[in-house]
Amino acid sequence: MRELPAAARLYIGCAALAAGLCAAPAAGLGPTAPWTGALVLGAVYGLCARIRRCPLTDGPGGPGPDAGAGPDLATATDPATAPAPAGTGGFPPGWAAPLLLAAAFLLPPPLAALAAVPGALLAQAERPWPAARRVWRAAELALATWTAAQVFRALAPAAPAALPELLPPALAAAGACGAVLGALGGGILVLAEGRPPRAAWRATAARTLAPYLVHGLTGLLMAVLWRSAYGPPAALLVLLPVHLSCWAFAQYHRERAARQAALGALVQAVGIKDRYTRGHSERVGRASVLIARELGLDGERVEVLRFAGTLHDVGKLGVPTGVLCKDGPLTPEERRIIELHPEYGHEIVRGIGFLGEARAAILHHHERVDGSGYPYGLTGHQIPECARVVAVADAFDAMTSTRSYRRARPVPAAVAELHRCAGTQFDPRMVRALAAALEKYGWPAGPVAAADPADPVPAAAPGDRSPAAEPAPPADPAAPARDRAPEPVPAGRGNVPPGRFRRPETGPGAAR
Repeated sequence: MRELPAAARLYIGCAALAAGLCAAPAAGLGPTAPWTGALVLGAVYGLCARIRRCPLTDGPGGPGPDAGAGPDLATATDPATAPAPAGTGGFPPGWAAPLLLAAAFLLPPPLAALAAVPGALLAQAERPWPAARRVWRAAELALATWTAAQVFRALAPAAPAALPELLPPALAAAGACGAVLGALGGGILVLAEGRPPRAAWRATAARTLAPYLVHGLTGLLMAVLWRSAYGPPAALLVLLPVHLSCWAFAQYHRERAARQAALGALVQAVGIKDRYTRGHSERVGRASVLIARELGLDGERVEVLRFAGTLHDVGKLGVPTGVLCKDGPLTPEERRIIELHPEYGHEIVRGIGFLGEARAAILHHHERVDGSGYPYGLTGHQIPECARVVAVADAFDAMTSTRSYRRARPVPAAVAELHRCAGTQFDPRMVRALAAALEKYGWPAGPVAAADPADPVPAAAPGDRSPAAEPAPPADPAAPARDRAPEPVPAGRGNVPPGRFRRPETGPGAAR
């Protein structure tokens, strides 16, 4: 186990000292201070930090992760922003954070800081450095709660006020609490985890500001009920619906993670069978997302198109390995077998309901707008929109990837080729969207060799039958079929480059 860096230890020590100085004035508040409220809120928060299972939502399974657990020091220290548990069981992370903000609204700042300490110290801490994690958690939560109490006292009306008048100062206090946690958490990520400063603070700010604004509303409701005729029991009952809503949110993230794992397993299976597909599927998914965002599609459809791009070649699982990885030219019959992979893919994912229209993209991503594609020879807008997106993304990555029989094209040359084939093979709208997105965001260099940028169209390697290689050189029998399939180059029909299979001397050629 590596040692906590000295700079991080000094940072934690300074934070603990600052938290102690903030809480020290509590000793001079005297017996008239709301000590009872501080003890109740601190005890309840500590109890929430120690509870490991909820019988209402976790069922008979084993205990889940504690609210303070997280993969890195900054995440693990703040239970309000720790990621949802990967498995079932356990209280959702951060579900009791409104207690801290209620303490900030109800108590003097020194007592509010003290209320955060019991739960921070009692919560289970991950390895490595569990003791340092507990001290850090207590220090940062005490400082954040103290800051929230100071902001609320400065902005709230002096006389008792109604809920609408308390809402702006409460939101300001909650925002200040999240900002302090984000700033402190970013610092510890830089010093303890070695993260880049900009990325560290951006990540912690995204995890703290919005959640704490939501928790601020719940904390204000608890504070109002606490001082009402119903008293503290009514205020604490607010935690029940808060827990249930947080649990539902955590369940959503667990379900989403399970979906991602299932899709990842399918992609990995295809990658094992077809070496070329490793990395290609992810890049096609990335390009599909760029096109979808440029088209202004909503977030749900963008996610569906990411699924479609990532899984577009899943049907290769149904293609015999001897055909898919064949060394040498393909016969017309073997080509027809490979051209069945969209239908195989559609059959594989047919029962996965959350894929939605991604299933249509898997089936139709080799259709061409002029009707010469496969499997059904659809034309124009008969082809589903998602399939037209994936077709452009697939062809773009194929042209910008190095194969055993030709070099990768530079991005400008690939985009120019897409424009040339727009209206015949590709939807011009999708081509324009990809070109605009690449102009804005660029295309990250992947694990493929790029051609010389000075050469707008790379010279044809042996066996390259792409439209850039005119006249077409003779086929290279040594080029393996796994590199030949898929290759949606604009002059070809689908994932098998033209000229890399043996066509009949007469007849219409490969079947659709």
